[in-house]
Amino acid sequence: MSPTPSPSSSTAAKARPAADLISRRALFGNPSRTAATISPDGRHIAFLAPRDGVLNVWVAPREAIGEARPLTAEKERPIGAFFWAPDSARVLYLQDKDGAEDYLLYGAPLAGGEVVLLAPFDRTTVQIVRVSRETPTAILIGLNNRDARWHDVWRLDPASGALSLVWENPGGYAAVVADGQLDLVLAQRTLPGGGAQFERFDAGGTLTPLLSYDLEDSLSTAVLSARDRGCVWLIDSRGRDKAALARLDAVSGAIEVIAESPDADIDAVLRDPRTGDIEAYSVNYLTRRWVGLTAEARADIALIDAQARGGWRVTSQSDDDALWTLLVDAVSEPAAFYLFDRGTKALTRLFSTRPDLEGKALAAMHPLEIPTRDGLTLVSYLSLPPGADPRGDGVPESPLPMVLLVHGGPWGRDAHGYSPYHQWLANRGYAVLSVNFRGSTGFGKGFISAGDRQWGAAMHDDLIDAVDAAVARGVTTRHAVAIMGGSYGGYAVLAGLTMTPDVFACGVDIVGPSNLITLLETIPPYWAAIYEQFAQRMGDPRTQEGRALLIERSPLTHAEKIKVPLLIGQGANDARVNKRESDQIVEAMKAKSIPVTYVNYPDEGHGFHRPENNISFNAIIEGFLATCLGGACEPIGEDFSGASLEVLEGAQHVAGLAAALAERERAGTGRRGAALTNP
Repeated sequence: MSPTPSPSSSTAAKARPAADLISRRALFGNPSRTAATISPDGRHIAFLAPRDGVLNVWVAPREAIGEARPLTAEKERPIGAFFWAPDSARVLYLQDKDGAEDYLLYGAPLAGGEVVLLAPFDRTTVQIVRVSRETPTAILIGLNNRDARWHDVWRLDPASGALSLVWENPGGYAAVVADGQLDLVLAQRTLPGGGAQFERFDAGGTLTPLLSYDLEDSLSTAVLSARDRGCVWLIDSRGRDKAALARLDAVSGAIEVIAESPDADIDAVLRDPRTGDIEAYSVNYLTRRWVGLTAEARADIALIDAQARGGWRVTSQSDDDALWTLLVDAVSEPAAFYLFDRGTKALTRLFSTRPDLEGKALAAMHPLEIPTRDGLTLVSYLSLPPGADPRGDGVPESPLPMVLLVHGGPWGRDAHGYSPYHQWLANRGYAVLSVNFRGSTGFGKGFISAGDRQWGAAMHDDLIDAVDAAVARGVTTRHAVAIMGGSYGGYAVLAGLTMTPDVFACGVDIVGPSNLITLLETIPPYWAAIYEQFAQRMGDPRTQEGRALLIERSPLTHAEKIKVPLLIGQGANDARVNKRESDQIVEAMKAKSIPVTYVNYPDEGHGFHRPENNISFNAIIEGFLATCLGGACEPIGEDFSGASLEVLEGAQHVAGLAAALAERERAGTGRRGAALTNP
């Protein structure tokens, strides 16, 4: 995005909502169907779809998707992800309770019958270590039931539920790599200073150091899979800035670089299930592009690129690699799933995820490069209300109020593609800008490391530089920008309102930390292996200097500087950002008589996964932003129905909120005693 001034940049920003407001339920309610996945034997397709209002797994014959039947019957929380057992006889999925991240593993037989709880241990977070076509009767899982900090490796028979211990983690090992025979090949041990070491399993289970890397490579070097001891596939940034695709011989330690890009890290790979070799990889800079490593893969990629009409990725493959399911994302229409037959070259549409949005006027997403004050480039994405920029160049006819949408992590990234939040906010009349600030992943290890110990400092400067560029371009105007985000994005909201209190008109913080000291004191125990990375990249609370840095960069330290409206959403069972993080900033604001609206969900954790809860909070956000920025606002109506929200503070600061809560109580459409308190 060029900072070149536009003649319209001095005009007051005015929202430009669509004539046809798309309902929040259409955008954030359950998809009609999603996550199409081919069975290993290629005979069935499983997908997620609502059953009694909750996302469950359904299955259908490959040739008759309309004959689908439900395989699971979850009643409370939606199933977020699932996978096929390697023998195609059942579907497996992980599920927690009320967002506490105590994920247990369940199996649903394809032939019908009861869903079975596999590895039924209390206070356990199951990890999937390896699923392989070469061992159809077993998978490897990690269990931390013995020691909450570390996962032991167990062999599980999904049919019988029988478990046998394979390896007991002595402590300090974050991950284990197994080959297609489920033999252990490598273990990853955390090193002091935030780096790690891969160690080879030798005869008798002894471990021998094989390769190591320092902190700077820790977020851009990782094992992808092991074919056998002679071929371990890596993403490797050692000795270079952008992570390359490499092959490691776990016997000799020899490494061969297979592919790399000067633009960005290798982003994803496609593995041939027949051989275990990589047949294609992708690079994601402004947009994603796929590159084939075999003649067959190159031909198929070219065909899909020509026919898909959007970005795409393979979501599953049959064991013979003859059938792929694809997610196709055209950005300005709902994502759709396709079946690709590599033999006939037929690309067959299976279903749209949200057919109710088809034909609606949805927003385009413009990839941008925004320069920072110190010479970095921020890959960013801008959406404008449909019709607001008739030239289609990402510059509106007149400035708009803007929502700066900040991603979480911070070690993650925003990418080009359909975003319900971009579509929703653009539909309500706002410009929407997502920025990959320094510390975001995918753009090389130097870009990640530029964010080290820069929470609330250079990382936040990047967001301010992006706002300045948007103002200079004529996208928005000063004092017409809201900041919104979750997790680290929520921290960025609090940092923005406390450390740059004159920049933003208002803020929406979702499960964001306010006190970096208490954040690091309460991270989940099974994150012990990555604690060193947090300490080195954020500030080390074990040292006087690090502790002082964390206190200075904590929004709670500067809470008295907040002077614009703030909305906070929190999950009571958040295992990553403890509810105390929101409580603390609210208490500090109350002590200074600073208005704040605080909404809690007693059956949620790190984010709102029940659609009823997500829709209800977005209804509050919409009213909050309409008051602050003047965009359109769909009435709350029935959007609190079935949600568990508790408005703990400041209902009076959002127009219509107190009345909607009172009506909800009278109608009895709440859940679990949801309440309005301290209005």
